Amino acid sequence: MNNYFIILASGQSKRFNSYKSKQYIIYKNKPLFEHSLDKALSSKLFKKIIIVVNDKRQINKKLPKNVIVIKGGKERSDSSLIGLKYIKKFKPTNILIHDAARPNFSIKILKNLVKSLKKNKAVVPIINTKDSIKYRVKNQLFNLNRDQSFLTQTPQAFRFNDLYNLSIKQKYKIQDEATLFIDSNLKVKFIKGENSNSKITYKEDIETNKTFVGIGFDIHRLIKGKKLYLGGLKIPFHSGLKGHSDGDVIIHSIIDALLGSMRKKDIGTLFPDNKKKFKNIRSPKMLKPVIEMINKNEFYINNVDINLICEQPKVSKFRDKIIKSLSKLLNIDSSLINLKGKTVEKLGLIGKEKAIACEVICSISQ
Repeated sequence: MNNYFIILASGQSKRFNSYKSKQYIIYKNKPLFEHSLDKALSSKLFKKIIIVVNDKRQINKKLPKNVIVIKGGKERSDSSLIGLKYIKKFKPTNILIHDAARPNFSIKILKNLVKSLKKNKAVVPIINTKDSIKYRVKNQLFNLNRDQSFLTQTPQAFRFNDLYNLSIKQKYKIQDEATLFIDSNLKVKFIKGENSNSKITYKEDIETNKTFVGIGFDIHRLIKGKKLYLGGLKIPFHSGLKGHSDGDVIIHSIIDALLGSMRKKDIGTLFPDNKKKFKNIRSPKMLKPVIEMINKNEFYINNVDINLICEQPKVSKFRDKIIKSLSKLLNIDSSLINLKGKTVEKLGLIGKEKAIACEVICSISQ
């Protein structure tokens, strides 16, 4: 399939009223634009995905080879045209253009749009309006028939050459690409959109409901000659943590905190220590089904706060690496993870450097 996907993420977010551009605000545990990117990648429908931004430095993660970041223009229509001109050299057949401020579309609608392009030059998702609409002409107001009025959404899909030829001739700002076809009296195929695919415009649009908190705790003895794993990362140390698994107290505590927040009992219920198949299991493998449970129940992680309790090794030496490891395992932005090192003033097993403990608090929303 010769399909390409453009994500417009270079807006100034004036109505969002934030020091940080809206498209980089953390929403459901990752920057807003990443939701659109991840869905486009997961769909496997596109040869290349172009992200049009106002500042390339804002994207601080490694991207797949088929994802390209380019600098946009002052207005949305400018950025759209810049994206179209950039991909022209690839000779695309179809192009989908999407606003990064709409993170909640489905992969299903991507498939429907691409399928509809087989018989149409322009395909746009729409939903009916729930509100009464007024239209002003000078000083006079008119009522619009709600049954005959609808709202257009993105992604919008087009045959590339048709959209490109219209775009390079545009003489005014446009709110979406469908406008070019409508103003030129060209046919647009409208398909059913998704009510959940709303545009995030104001801060209150990202407020969430149903927030839950869970707490986790774990402690293991240190033994000589065993590898030490903390947060999924191998830590150079003379001893490792004794346990039925690899003894990773950070991941074990996170698992219990996540299970607690979902009201799903504890880690021992999922991985009983009397089962041989779990002997020496790596903790990231234990975490994976818990993350799948989070996703299946439509939860997302708001933040993870960790206290690692030990005399040695010093947390400050490995903090950034552990957070990076956890960010990847949890599939959340590293800014949502906090790791603190605590000692016990030489008291007890931990104080004598014979054990390491960890406590974690997680917040999730649905």
